[in-house]
Amino acid sequence: MAATPKTAMVLAAGMGTRMRPLTDKKPKPLVEVAGKPLIDHVLDRLGEAGVECAVVNVHHLAGQIEQHLASRKKPKIVISDERGLLLGTGGGLVKALPALGDAPFFLINSDTIWIDGVQPNLARLAETFDASAMAALLLLAPTTGSIGYAGRGDFAFAADGRLTRRGECDIAPFVYAGAAILSRKLFDGAPEGEFALTDLFARAAEQGRLHGLRLEGLWMHVGTPDAIAPAENAIRDSTR
Repeated sequence: MAATPKTAMVLAAGMGTRMRPLTDKKPKPLVEVAGKPLIDHVLDRLGEAGVECAVVNVHHLAGQIEQHLASRKKPKIVISDERGLLLGTGGGLVKALPALGDAPFFLINSDTIWIDGVQPNLARLAETFDASAMAALLLLAPTTGSIGYAGRGDFAFAADGRLTRRGECDIAPFVYAGAAILSRKLFDGAPEGEFALTDLFARAAEQGRLHGLRLEGLWMHVGTPDAIAPAENAIRDSTR
């Protein structure tokens, strides 16, 4: 069994345009769902998984996120400041790599939220990750049955867990749930400046080193204000 990563990257630098008007004066990671900011759902989960240090990148209304996280002890927070920069998901990760160490690390979007099954999904990712065979292991949710998602999906599984990206006109059965374990090898030869992390996922898929794990439980896509209430209802139902 692979060791559980002790570091994590939390992507929190997005503009949150689809969550407007809530994000006109508040960054999306601080939008509350079930009485708790989205980023706290994420960081609490990382802390429970044994993560000791989380690097959080900030851009839009960055000061609010920094102030909110200033008192957090578990995990320890390191801010990757992207004020004045537009680095995208890939460029933001490359900038933060020195703070993440050389070992594989968790990647998690600051606005992803799910209800775990019997075993926590981050623990399942850690158990499944194999650095000798994988550049990245993505947590995937089914496109049908996930709350708030109405897209065309992202990936299909091969029998061995390798992922195939959805073709431009196709429909795929699984969507990236915003959590993964990444190897530093994923970033070999990565470009400088702004670029999308999906570019590196595409390269890893072509090399047969992009793998997936099906999420156990229920994933909620909280992308717009209208998606908050269904997510809160699902969380409430799960505690009854």
